[in-house]
Amino acid sequence: MNASLATVPVILSRTVERLVAGQATSDGAGVKLTRVLTQDLQRRLDPFLMLDAFGSDNPNDYIAGFPDHPHRGFETVTYMIAGHMRHLDSAGHEGLLENGGVQWMTAGKGVIHSEIPQQEEGVMEGFQLWLNLPKRDKMNEPWYRDFPNQELPQFVTPQGVAATVIAGHSHGIQGAVTRDGTEPLYLDLHLPAGARFEQPLPAGHNAFVYVYRGEVSVSGQSVPAQRMAILKNEPQADGVVIQASADAKILLIAGKPLNEPIAQYGPFVMNTQQEIFQAINDYRDGRLGETA
Repeated sequence: MNASLATVPVILSRTVERLVAGQATSDGAGVKLTRVLTQDLQRRLDPFLMLDAFGSDNPNDYIAGFPDHPHRGFETVTYMIAGHMRHLDSAGHEGLLENGGVQWMTAGKGVIHSEIPQQEEGVMEGFQLWLNLPKRDKMNEPWYRDFPNQELPQFVTPQGVAATVIAGHSHGIQGAVTRDGTEPLYLDLHLPAGARFEQPLPAGHNAFVYVYRGEVSVSGQSVPAQRMAILKNEPQADGVVIQASADAKILLIAGKPLNEPIAQYGPFVMNTQQEIFQAINDYRDGRLGETA
């Protein structure tokens, strides 16, 4: 695969607009996590609604998991670095998310699901990204797919950067998932010390880097571990260049903004308050997770 890598050099890298530290919180039945992309950043990082990072070797931090809860109007992308989590939902989907695997769920018009750890000890670590749906797709039928690690497209650059392409395209490699409306790019990059990674990005797309191990620099700006770097939308920049002074592991995420109204109430994300009221009523009356 590496022999056929398509390399498009980045002439001018985006720079860092600002660094963001996540907020410690809990969700589900008390699972401890860090909310990296918070609700106040939804407009700035449209089409992304939320990014949670979770990681602990203390079972008390994760063991209760996420019992049955509803979603409508967006997609969830769960990337498991370590651990085992079982998914069940009202559309009849079931899957086991394991080390290095991805679970991609389109809630669409509505789904009720649970995510329960399948371990009583050890490390559980990963990320959940919420990706908005265009207005035209918000009431589509739910969709779900599990991708074991070995089914995710991966490549290694000549500089030794190991990349997993969860969504979008990188170096001529197409990711596991593509979406026409939001055109998401989702890369997990493992950079050895001294390595450099270049990724072209459309000028109009919003983009950010999250460092979960080590430290990297973008256009001379250091980005330490557990920090998100929001990348500036600079018309003249054609991508981003990331350099690692020490071994580092990062997520590079970008997407095409929808530029549509965002109305959110907890697990429901629609375009108007009226649609939110409808989602609440449908959930209350037992209609939200109904199968066709």
